[in-house]
Amino acid sequence: MPSSPPSSLDNWWCDATDEFAFLGFSYEVTACQSQSQLNSEFADIRNNFNGRYVRLYGFCDNDGFYDDVIEAAWTNGLGVHALVWFGFDGTDQWEGRRDTLFGVLHSNPKAKFVTRVVQFGSEPLFDSVLTPAQLTTQVNNAKKNLTSLSIPVTVSELAYGYQERGGAQDVLDAIDSINIHMLPFFASTASTSAAAWPLVLADLNFFVTNGGKKKMYMDENGWPNISYTGVEPNSPNAVANTANEKGYFGLLDQHCSDLKAYAQGGIGWFAHIYSDDQEPGYGIYDVNGKLKFPFAPRTTC
Repeated sequence: MPSSPPSSLDNWWCDATDEFAFLGFSYEVTACQSQSQLNSEFADIRNNFNGRYVRLYGFCDNDGFYDDVIEAAWTNGLGVHALVWFGFDGTDQWEGRRDTLFGVLHSNPKAKFVTRVVQFGSEPLFDSVLTPAQLTTQVNNAKKNLTSLSIPVTVSELAYGYQERGGAQDVLDAIDSINIHMLPFFASTASTSAAAWPLVLADLNFFVTNGGKKKMYMDENGWPNISYTGVEPNSPNAVANTANEKGYFGLLDQHCSDLKAYAQGGIGWFAHIYSDDQEPGYGIYDVNGKLKFPFAPRTTC
């Protein structure tokens, strides 16, 4: 990064058509990590895994927290997929989170140089937080609010979230990119991660058919190594263990060229999630801070 923010975003970001393969990690912030922890773990993502982005997950409502995220991202040369977190309890707290985030994006001079996109999520359609029409209104209002910052807006959602709402074509038309929750472990026909490619393709084909050839990212994307209440499979044959968690990311590496062949330069993907401290079963690190398996995903092909 330069010593201070440039005067313009001109030529700042790589073109989205150059983004494919492994991009970085989903990173849960409900623990309200300290500035030093954010800096240390963002450095790890950048330097040890060649991550280019962090995709935020969960929420921290502490004053100034997103300023800390911005500083850690700036320091370590990372972009951020920011998130307006709805939660699962049907409250309207998300509105305050939205307004707080937008305030920081406008007030922090580094914000637009690290915030690659703002997402509404997680899974607002699947969780029936807003109707497709209401969510479309939120997306369009956010796009207007952030126009001067050139920050695009999307929704973080399952294919099924759209499908169970009749396709929610108005939402798909409104968003700037398609940010997909790819969790084949929960498919009704799931078995092992090695057999998951047809499940991945089925979800991607929905977005190819209905997404207007927009750029696609798989952001909440992974396979758990344990099953527990709230993370139960929908197939009796779905296997949750470390070999299958590792195998899922290996599957994506094996199909790097296939993913690259999609519209707008191919599909970029995130590993969900950085650590089991953030969400049990999905972390690349276990609760003791040890890698569960060697993780060096492809960033190009």
